[in-house]
Parts: sequence; structure tokens; C-alpha cells
Amino acid sequence: MNFDGVETLPLQEYTERAYLDYSMYVILDRALPHVGDGLKPVQRRIVYAMSELGLSAGSKHKKSARTVGDVLGKFHPHGDSACYEAMVLMAQPFSYRYPLVDGQGNWGSQDDPKSFAAMRYTESRLTPYARVLLQELGQGTADWQPNFDGTLEEPTLLPARLPNVLLNGSTGIAVGMSTDIPPHNLREVVNACVHLLDHPQATVAELCAHIPGPDFPTEAEIITAPQELVQLYEKGNGSLKLRARWEVEDGDIVISALPYQVSGSRILEQIAAQMQAKKLPLVDDLRDESDHEQPTRLVISPRSSRVDVGQLMSHLFATTDLERSYRVNMNMIGMNGNPQVKDLRSLLVEWLGFRRQTVRRRLEWRLDKVEKRLHLLAGLLIAYLNIDEVIRTIRTEDQPRAVLMQRFALTEIQADYILDTRLRQLARLEEMKLRGEQDELEKERQHLNRLLGSDKALTRLIRSELLEDARLYGDERRSPLKIRQAAQALDETAMAPSEPVTVVLSRMGWIRAAKGHDIDATTLSYKQGDAFQAAVHGRSNQPVVILDSSGRSYALPAHTLPSARGQGEPLTGRLAPPAQATFQYLLTGQDDSRYVLASDAGYGFVCQLVDMYSKVKAGKVLVTLGNTAGLLAPEPVSQPETDRLALVSSSGFLLVIRLDELPVLPKGKGNKLISLRQEKGGSDLSPPEILQFIAMLPAGASLKLQAGGRYKLMKPAELDAYQGERGRRGKSLPKGYQNVTRLEVLNPGQD
Repeated sequence: MNFDGVETLPLQEYTERAYLDYSMYVILDRALPHVGDGLKPVQRRIVYAMSELGLSAGSKHKKSARTVGDVLGKFHPHGDSACYEAMVLMAQPFSYRYPLVDGQGNWGSQDDPKSFAAMRYTESRLTPYARVLLQELGQGTADWQPNFDGTLEEPTLLPARLPNVLLNGSTGIAVGMSTDIPPHNLREVVNACVHLLDHPQATVAELCAHIPGPDFPTEAEIITAPQELVQLYEKGNGSLKLRARWEVEDGDIVISALPYQVSGSRILEQIAAQMQAKKLPLVDDLRDESDHEQPTRLVISPRSSRVDVGQLMSHLFATTDLERSYRVNMNMIGMNGNPQVKDLRSLLVEWLGFRRQTVRRRLEWRLDKVEKRLHLLAGLLIAYLNIDEVIRTIRTEDQPRAVLMQRFALTEIQADYILDTRLRQLARLEEMKLRGEQDELEKERQHLNRLLGSDKALTRLIRSELLEDARLYGDERRSPLKIRQAAQALDETAMAPSEPVTVVLSRMGWIRAAKGHDIDATTLSYKQGDAFQAAVHGRSNQPVVILDSSGRSYALPAHTLPSARGQGEPLTGRLAPPAQATFQYLLTGQDDSRYVLASDAGYGFVCQLVDMYSKVKAGKVLVTLGNTAGLLAPEPVSQPETDRLALVSSSGFLLVIRLDELPVLPKGKGNKLISLRQEKGGSDLSPPEILQFIAMLPAGASLKLQAGGRYKLMKPAELDAYQGERGRRGKSLPKGYQNVTRLEVLNPGQD
């Protein structure tokens, strides 16, 4: 096979070149806007094609398919759906701050921007604002390039009278770079441009006095701090936050404005998902009352009037799209044809340079037109002054143009114009009109030369045109700038309503919660073979701590527990205790509530309730127990400074110690509370002595002992005789009361 004349390239070089060509095409011809007119090529071609079709703001609407067909057939040989979507975006008032296309029909909604009808059903024309881009197009202000097949010409840039790249912003993803330019308010941008014309050395911070932040089509609040916005404009990139606007109406929360490009249905789905997962008990109902007059009206009904709506909305801001962060990356193609991230000052300076060049080209084009017309009028007036000779020359000469040029010192253009003049234009009245036109054009030429000859005069013209366009197309800011506290998600217990509940635990580890504190847990129904184990009174917005026989602690939100109308549910479905461990005790209360935790081995400590919480199913090791030790029932602490602790061993010894002798620990074994003998009665077969009971003794309290069927009441004075230091043996109880089966603490006045 002969490969003569065929270029060969290494595969690596070929792929590098091909990828570079593709990436440059995507960057320059598809994804990034130009600083001059703020448009991508497809947008520029759509606007230009619509102007060529005569679809101005004052014309009748035409089928969108007609426009898309012209764009694809003449300028943009790509997919029709992508072209139509670009056109739809420019027509959606919730997507574009200043729409370029005025549409009739279904062009989508804020709730579902992609729900627009097919292009064969919709009609469109340009908006009045589009004149900002097209008004000066035929006045020598644009460079032209051949279209894709070389049969037509299209403008490389539209002569924008305003910095559209800032007004409508842009988003796009290229190869290795992207752009996210937020929209801005027209009046604010014009004021910044005017300030920069008057003060060329103005800083970004000074320009931000006129442009305090972006201005999105929706009316959501911008809550980013002003100093952060200034830094964003200084760097050309960063992020900002938008937050929905809301108010309270008749106890309901009404959301009237959503962040940019956020769907109301998506918000309702996010809130409803939390409600179904029982993670949002503060909300009772959701409604979407949006209509044509109120495009955004989402209603959230709190469960009761006691709900703090501020905290509720803060939680929703943190967990839904009611608050959203937006990336800002002001990357665009500059006047030098290169993509670059520009700060606010550089962007406006470059655009004003583009505008100055455009205005100069427009004035030069007009000056050229005026001078050409004056040149023709000068020749025509010469003909009027010598009308008889001109007529004779035309009638008698074979080459009248040459004779006229020689006789009256006319140029070829003037001579041709005289020869093309109609006879009826030779009337005296026409001569007067021509002289009036000549005087007006002469004044205009002097004015144009004055503008072109003075930079200050040209600057004043640019300034006045900017202010005039701001008067025609400007409007008030839609996105208010607010300083708000950071959103914070609430945990489930903080959101739950505070209602009294009684939590009940059975011996087989089933748990349930009954409303109120007047519940007798022992009378509830239990499964066959099961019975009452423990109960605790608390609030529905508090966590419930469960202690098992291995010394582990677990925590569950009280409001998530099943109702006591049934038999509850097994804790093993939610928790993962060690093998052979059984659930024994329940605790609840404030986070700073304190309890004495002790083992029957005679060790113990004081622990805060918050230290017992565990977020994992396996719980946490709270009390370190030996191989044979067991956990005693926790005792609540009321007055740590005056409370005493009564300790009763299985051998009938009683020791009363001061509570402040115990350490406060988050977990562990604790300190030795009472000295215990390892054997009872000196026999090797006797079981070891254990700590059998602990009881908290408030100041002035008595202790009631039960030993079988006998009872003994010990007054505070009698208890003083048993008080000693922590870790001592204590004293033996009176004969007949050494086999204690129950302790009861009686506060002063109860005995």
C-alpha cells in the first residue's frame, strides 16, 4: 500500500492537538460569554436572527420554530432542542433578570423551568430591552464574519449599550473552566459605570457602594455579609447565600419568595420527607397556594401556637433549599479574545473601553455619512446655480458627465448624482430644502468632529447615554440585602413539643411512652411471660437514658417511642446491647441532672445525665463492672452540698457518707464507697458480701428499713451514728434488721 503524500503524526501529538482544538472551541464558541455583549454565540445568533426576521418589540409574535429554524439554517448548525432551550432561558423572567425574548404560550414556570411547551406551540419576539444590544448594529459598530457555510455574514459581537454580562449574568461549563456570573441591577451597574467615568481610579470598594451585591430575578434575600461581597468582587470569585422570604399570617408561615432557581415543589418534598421520618414534629401541615397572581406562596402550619417559628425557620433554612449557596466565578472572554476571571473594576473598565470604541465607530460612521451627503449636496447646489447650462450640457453633449466634471470642477460621484436627479427636484422649493439640509448637516459634522476630537466630550456622551438607558430600562432592586443569623439545624428533641410523658420498660426489654404522669405502669398490659421493670416521668422533648446490666448506657428521643396504648416495641430493634445483657433502668431529665451510679462491688461516682447520652446503637460503657458485679439503681442528686448517701451491705452493715466525697465522672468505675468482706461467715462456700442498697438522704430525711415483715424508722439523729468516711466498714444494724429487703427515704414531715 502506498502512503506517499499522506501526512503522518504520532498518536500522542495528534490527540493533544485534537483535544486542544476541541477545548478552545468549547471555551470560545460555546460555553463562555463575551465581556462586550455578555452573550454566548448561540444567544447572540438567536437575538440577531430574530432581528433579521423583524421580530422587534413592536411587531407581532411569530412561531418559535420559525426563529429556531433560521438560527440553525443560517448561523448555528447544532441541535434544535439545545437552541430552543437557550431561547427559552432568555424568555423566562425567573431565569433572566432582563429577558431578551418576549414569549407567548407555555414557557415554563419557576416551579418547573423545563415544563415549557414545544417550539411549534410557542410564539416569540424580542423584548424592548433587546434594543440595548441591537440598536446600533447597522451603524458601523460591529465586525462581521462569514457564517458556517460562507453564504451569509453574522456579527462577531453585538454593540451593547449596557454591560449585559453583569446585568443578566451567565453560567456555563467549558473544558477545564466554568463561569458563574450572577445577575445585577441595571441602575446600580450604570451608576457604577458613571462613577468610574468620573473617577477613573476608583477602587472595587468604591464601586461596591453603587453595586452592593447581585440582584436576582426572584426576591429572595441575600444574606452574605457586605465585606464578603466586596471580597468577592475584588477576586472575581467566591460564594454568596440566598434565603427565602417569609412572614407569619394568622399563625401560619407564608413563604413568598424562593432563592434563585429553587423549585417550590422541591421545598415541599424536602419538608414532607422530614415530617414522614418524624424528624419535624413542629410542623402540622403543608400547602402550596401558588397561583398566577402569586407565583410563590408556600404555607407551613406549625403544630401549635407555642412553636418558636424563628427556630423552626432556622432549622428549615439549614436543612432545605430555602437557603442556598451560589458559586460566583466571573470568568468571561475579554476583548483580547482570552478567557479570564475578572474583578469588578477590571470588568467595568474593559467594558467601558469596548463601549468607547463602539461609540467612536458609530460617530465615525455617521460622520462619514454626513460628509458624503454634504459632498453630494455641494455638487447639487452648483447644478442649481447653473441649471440652464447643466440642462444644455446634458441635452447636447455625448459625454455629459465628463463635461460637467470639467466645467464645474465636480467629482465623479457628484456628477453621477446630478445626472440621476429627477426633473421635478429642480424646482426652487427643492433648492431651499437642500440648503436647509446642508446647514443642518454642517452643524452635525461640527458636532461629530468636536466629539471625536475630545475624549472628555466623548465621555460625556457615553455618560448621558448610559443614564438615558437606565431611565428607560432600569427598575428597583429585587433581592434585598439583609444581615441574618446563620441558620442552625435543631436536633429532634429540641423540635419536639414539651409534653409530660411516662416511659415504661418491661423485663423483656419492651419500651413505650404514655402521655401524662398519672400513669400506673404496673397496671398496664404486658406480653405473656413479661412484666413491669422500670418507669420514669419526663417530657416528650427530652431523651430517655436506658442502662443495662453490663453498665452500658443508651439514649432515645422520648417523642419517638411507641404509644402505651399498645405493648410497645423491643429495644433490641433500635439498640445493640452485648449478649446476655438485660435492660434494667430508665433515666430522664435536664442535661445537668446528676445521679449516683454504683455497683454492688462497692464502687460508685456521681455522673451528669448528659454524659450518659449515646448516639450509637451499641451505647457507651458508662459504669465499669467486674465479671460478677451488678449495677444498682441510680439515685438522683438534689442538693450535692447537703445530701448524704446511705449504703447498706448484704451483711447488714450501714454506712452514711457525705455526697461531696464522691467524684463527678463522665464514666468509669468510681471510688470505693464501703468496705466489704469477700466472704461471709468464714466459710469458703459463703457468697461474697455485696453492696445491696444505696439511698439518697436529703437534709433532715429519715430512713425506713424493711427486713421481711419488720420495719424500722431511723431518725436523722440515729443516722448520724452511722456516718463515717467513704470506704469505711460502717456499723452493723440492730439485731433482726440485718437482712434488709427494702429501703425507703422519708423527707421531713412524711414520717
